[in-house]
Amino acid sequence: MAAQKQAKPENSQTVYNRRFVGKLERVGYVLNDSAASLNINDFNDRYIYDVVGISFNYLAIQNIVATIWDTINDTFIGVIVERTRTRWGKFRPYLLLGQFPLTILGMWKWLIPFIFPNTPATYLPKWIFYFAMSIITETAGTFTSIAHAGFMSTITPDPVERTGLIALANVVSHIFEDVPKQIFGILYDLVIAGKLKIPMPNLFAGFAIPCSLLSAAFMLFFFLNTRERVMQTITKPSVMQGLKAIVTNKPMLINALSSFLSGFSIGQSRSNYYIDVLGSITLKTIVGIPAFPIKFISYSFVAPLRKRFSTKALWIFEDAWTDMLWLVVWGIGSINGNFKKRSVMLPVFCIEEIFEMCIYGLRRIIPAEIDNESMDYCEWKNGYRAEAMTGVTKSLIAKLQAAVMGSVNNIVMGKIGYMQGQTIGTQTDKTKWWIFALGTGIPIISSSLGIIPKFFYPLSAEKRMKMYTELKERREGVAHIMNAAGAEAAEELARQEKEIMK
Repeated sequence: MAAQKQAKPENSQTVYNRRFVGKLERVGYVLNDSAASLNINDFNDRYIYDVVGISFNYLAIQNIVATIWDTINDTFIGVIVERTRTRWGKFRPYLLLGQFPLTILGMWKWLIPFIFPNTPATYLPKWIFYFAMSIITETAGTFTSIAHAGFMSTITPDPVERTGLIALANVVSHIFEDVPKQIFGILYDLVIAGKLKIPMPNLFAGFAIPCSLLSAAFMLFFFLNTRERVMQTITKPSVMQGLKAIVTNKPMLINALSSFLSGFSIGQSRSNYYIDVLGSITLKTIVGIPAFPIKFISYSFVAPLRKRFSTKALWIFEDAWTDMLWLVVWGIGSINGNFKKRSVMLPVFCIEEIFEMCIYGLRRIIPAEIDNESMDYCEWKNGYRAEAMTGVTKSLIAKLQAAVMGSVNNIVMGKIGYMQGQTIGTQTDKTKWWIFALGTGIPIISSSLGIIPKFFYPLSAEKRMKMYTELKERREGVAHIMNAAGAEAAEELARQEKEIMK
């Protein structure tokens, strides 16, 4: 019986026999995961395009300039975080000191229509203000995002417990994670229909700012009630050692290459399709109702699938499955002008949601686990961890690409004839089709190369088990030395670390 209780899926084996994360931390972990969804980011394009009103050409220029700045600041911020050693840990100082200032700065975005009321999309001072706030918040956000990624990989040394935390947080947060967007969508539709007399700037600011404050409070609770448990080396890795850790980290390189190739996606939020073509963002919530319970059920599929299939196979499958579904939707909508017909597209979207949610648990757990495995692989391969430099590399690639593709997407919106500030539903039929295509098929086709690197993911179940077994032995040896003889032990450990790093 005991053996049955301890049995683990093939790809989720553990070398530990204890739980590291307590109840209070688990609550915090769930709140932290939920905090990420306490926003109305799905409406960000609508806000910038039509409420703030900034020219597509200005936005394209902004993305290019921001790309250059990202290239500079990400590098030195990564080095700073990587070499940090404090009594509170390597990452927690940046999280504790950065979250609230970042929240306050971020709120200014929602106040721009009040600072520059009734100004045209080409009004230069408005764009400069938005641009400056974006640069400041992005720089502060780089510190917190790098630290957050590293922090999440050090909460527990046990990969099985870590995977369990990811699943727990996702299952619980699904209960209310879409609530802000759903409520705001209803209010947005009521304002558009003239049934709710609230100016759009007031609606956005009045909803987004409280969400930001609540999100920051959730994150702060988590950061104050948890700690880093995977020890860092006493010796701070040099910049060259950080670069070496990236070059030799095969799982991270495969993951980064996949993300890079997928990042050439040309498209727009499907929210634009629901608003501009179908005439109501609330419809997006309605079509998702039948699939909502399947989100939770999908997590029960993860364990048996992981027992039967490799991480690589599941990573490939969840990508290909979703792409196939959206290509079918695009094909149906492109026939006989179906994309304009609610009677056709609402059932199609509803069915797509049901089938897509069947693999939702895989999509949330597998990529997160691969990110964490990459951090542990670095420690196993090199004798030291380089979470910050690894995170910076992935983040920098993503930001550079997002900035370039953001410029492309903004230009595309102008090229398809989209008119900013126009009454909802009055875009031309040609523009409406492009809005539909940019939310369904075109992003899938333009990002399809991202699946190829996944076939070369290097960690098999056996190699993964070997890695965590050796890491456990190494970490226990370090803990024994540190507990044995105080300062002398620390000096001896530092000497050993330097030898390993050579």
